[in-house]
Order: sequence, then structure tokens, then C-alpha cells
Amino acid sequence: MTYGIVLTYTVTPRWLALSREQRNAMRAAHLEPVFAAYADRVRARFFDAEAFNGRFSDFVVLETDDLGAYYFLVEALRDTPVIAEGYLTFGEVFLGVEDGFEAYERALAAGADR
Repeated sequence: MTYGIVLTYTVTPRWLALSREQRNAMRAAHLEPVFAAYADRVRARFFDAEAFNGRFSDFVVLETDDLGAYYFLVEALRDTPVIAEGYLTFGEVFLGVEDGFEAYERALAAGADR
């Protein structure tokens, strides 16, 4: 099964107080290596949202067949200074199964409904 995950997050005033050069350096040093380490198991697309709502500033759409890899990705992110030192906070997480009803119907047809 392929899982789709929307992970919302908010950059804090501490992050916004950094210059754009400092932010880019922190992103390159701390966040990009984590996503690269899991890129073979977790695909990521990043979106800005602050102009469209007030609950969170950004979100990432993740796709994976391996929920364990997703979990380890999040744990690795939490270990970075970007999260641990309060530059970014996670918000809501939405999880879904891509075309899960089709997998269920195939299981029903095969007699394995549980």
C-alpha cells in the first residue's frame, strides 16, 4: 500500500529573525541531509501555506510504502537543531491510503476480508 501523509508545520519568529542566507544554510546543513537519507523510501514535496491560512505556515506531502521509514524520518528531523531549538514546530498530520478501497475490494474478491 502507498500512504500519503500531509505534515503541517510552522516556522517560528526565531526562524523568521534569521537572514535568508542563514535560513538557507540551516536548511542545507540540517534538513536536506535527512530528507536525502530517506529519499529512496519517502518522497517529499514542499508547499508554502502562510498566505492562505493562519493555522500553519507550510506543509509537506510525503508518499511512502514504508511507514517505518516515515516514522524514522520524523524522528531524525526532531533531532536536528531546526526542530530541537525551536525554529520550526510540527502541527497536524493527515494520513491516507492511496486507493485503499481498491485493495480492500481485491481482498474481498480473494476471500480475505479481514
